[in-house]
Amino acid sequence: MSDKSDSTPASALAELKKGAYSDGHPLDDVQYLECKLILKGDRFTSVESFHEFSKYVKKAAESCEIDFSTKGFKEAVPQLREVLFLDTADYKLYNNAFILRRRTPYKLGFLNGDPEIVFKFRHPDLQTSAQMDVRPKMINTFKIKFKAEMLPLKDQIGGLRMLYSHNVEFSRSQLHEGDGNAMAMLGKIFPPLEALKMTGADKIELVNQTAVAEVLLDLGILDFGKGVTAGANIAVWRTRGDEKQLVGEFAYQIKFQKRDELHAAAMKRNEQFFVSLQLAAQEWLALGMTKTGAVYRLKGNPPQSHE
Repeated sequence: MSDKSDSTPASALAELKKGAYSDGHPLDDVQYLECKLILKGDRFTSVESFHEFSKYVKKAAESCEIDFSTKGFKEAVPQLREVLFLDTADYKLYNNAFILRRRTPYKLGFLNGDPEIVFKFRHPDLQTSAQMDVRPKMINTFKIKFKAEMLPLKDQIGGLRMLYSHNVEFSRSQLHEGDGNAMAMLGKIFPPLEALKMTGADKIELVNQTAVAEVLLDLGILDFGKGVTAGANIAVWRTRGDEKQLVGEFAYQIKFQKRDELHAAAMKRNEQFFVSLQLAAQEWLALGMTKTGAVYRLKGNPPQSHE
């Protein structure tokens, strides 16, 4: 494995200091490790493209003595979701490391359940991310997902860097009636936004007037040993209307309750696999990019993100 890295998961996940939010609730701790490779969107022209990349996954897994099982996934069909990013015209949220997203699932062309609202604070520093209280007000049922995200280095193949994504998810139907497009209203739901310099004229709108169609295919299960497994998938994002291919993403996620579940040997194999796959599929990689970043940069003039 290359020694080019900003931080390793084992060391990064051990750094969180104990603390509490203003109401005394202990700081949320990371319970997901999500590993992502952002891929060139124009590589994906059909379902066969997903399976072509899956061959690189299998090859890299074998080289690292990791089991990659596709049993039960060979007949899987792509899932379709619509993804909308919401922000002010001058990107007040994204420039301050916040992301507001609505995701709507479809099945066989029809709405499949309640749209999901996701509010997240994503930052390269673990402690900063943990101390941001993302719990919403006026929402009865929600789920916190605090993720360590492993990405390649921004400018070269063969290493890794970490982002920390502190997320809250809830159903769209729980939002109260009112002007949901006003920053003032969002500040009441998400208290961290009250710290942003807002005016009554600030409105939340669709980022770059772009709706994203996400096509996602589950590929299989990676087994790193010691009880550490992860479901792997590929997602491709394209703009609705002009059908412009934005980016693809290969991702797999390890869920855990306690940090000691992430056995050191399994984590070492994970890092080796992550780098080996970069080297094997380097012609597919889109370095220095995230899916969210691809949407924000559609019109040029990129915002100042923390990604």
